[in-house]
Amino acid sequence: QTIPSRSRLLKGIIFFLSSILLVTFNVMPPAAAFFLCVIAFARIKIIDTNFYRDIEWPIVVLLATMIPIGVAIESTGLSSTISSAISGMAIGLDQFWILLIILVTTMLITDIINNAATAVIMAPIAANLAIQVGHPVEPFLMAVAVGASCAFLSPIGHQCNTLVMAPGNYKFGDYWRLGLPLEFVIVAISIPMILFV
Repeated sequence: QTIPSRSRLLKGIIFFLSSILLVTFNVMPPAAAFFLCVIAFARIKIIDTNFYRDIEWPIVVLLATMIPIGVAIESTGLSSTISSAISGMAIGLDQFWILLIILVTTMLITDIINNAATAVIMAPIAANLAIQVGHPVEPFLMAVAVGASCAFLSPIGHQCNTLVMAPGNYKFGDYWRLGLPLEFVIVAISIPMILFV
């Protein structure tokens, strides 16, 4: 006997909310909780049990290789080179311009490697720079947090960008056309708000 669609949908919502609650109350890590949710979805036939055939495996491999790139940037000393370059540019500048340099640099790096690796690389750079120029650390770390979340210029900066590329039939340049104006808007709003708050 097949489960009616309404019943299946209700069960799916319950499974999904249960996964969120398990993560919220630290009962399970997110990967395990949502993996169980996917198994439950397959069990009640909300998703096809052969869904793995539709996975874009080249994209999975691409995303997996992004993490070592962040480690390589740190271990080869490129991050310290970036820090020195930013410090050199920041000498004698107002806090507004230093935050702008940090934000834009972080935005550019997060388009090449994933946002978590970018934050790991840029946070100590920003903190050290703030101490060197005698400003509070918090605005600089907030600029890194905002910049690392703005991977809009390339399909490899964030897994969501990569996942929609093939189904949406997007080209590399499509990300620039929408992403660049969006990044200008974010910079124009973020820097004054960081300074104000």
